[in-house]
Amino acid sequence: MARNKTLVRKKKLAREGKLSKPVPVWVTAKTRIGGKRLRRHNRRRTWKTSRIKP
Repeated sequence: MARNKTLVRKKKLAREGKLSKPVPVWVTAKTRIGGKRLRRHNRRRTWKTSRIKP
């Protein structure tokens, strides 16, 4: 990736970085969706397997 990034690219990377965090423990403890507990973040990504679209 280029050293110099456009503002749009930087904002996109920042947003994806925030979304990649795990679900807080208190949410896992209190949340029930369709009778099942929320255990993982469906938007979670890893640097190696999934790429961010430009």
